[in-house]
Amino acid sequence: MSKKIAVLGAGNVGGALARLWSGAGHAVAMGGHGKKNQEAVAGADIVALCVPWNAAREALGESGNLAGKTIVDCTNPVKPDLSGLAIGTTTSAAEQVAEWAHGANVVKAFNTIGAACYGNAQFGKERASGFYCGDNATAKAAVRELIADVGLDPEDVGPLRNARWLEAMAMLWIDLAINQKQGTGHGFRLLRR
Repeated sequence: MSKKIAVLGAGNVGGALARLWSGAGHAVAMGGHGKKNQEAVAGADIVALCVPWNAAREALGESGNLAGKTIVDCTNPVKPDLSGLAIGTTTSAAEQVAEWAHGANVVKAFNTIGAACYGNAQFGKERASGFYCGDNATAKAAVRELIADVGLDPEDVGPLRNARWLEAMAMLWIDLAINQKQGTGHGFRLLRR
């Protein structure tokens, strides 16, 4: 089913998601600063937050009333020097986003694999997992479809507080890609017996 999505942030993550979701038949509006964010968000049911962590609060503040909307938090609270996370273990970026976007239903997703793998998440016989978590079942169901639309295998990992561990996984992915110089051609998958 086609969804109305506002994408805040036109970098690697936001640009890739917007392209793939548009290709899947969704109505995508790109936000920007100030009124552009408000206009994009006003007509959307789902808002994808794809800005750097240090711009997240401002982007949400410029977006107008977010109550009742589903926010897909794609951010990671990475320190500027990529040495670790600015917050973690006792809270998460997603939980902070939920506080800033009062009344919205926040779902953490699209943060544990690089944008280069969106639409290209097959690794041999396995496909990378698209992990997500949140506290609202309806919002999670909508985001599950969006995860599948970009070629990841959706994996519900529980309540929003589990974003603390997804953001730590993201830091591992980033460290492998950048600091360990392994590039972007890797992903994570949940395996079961």
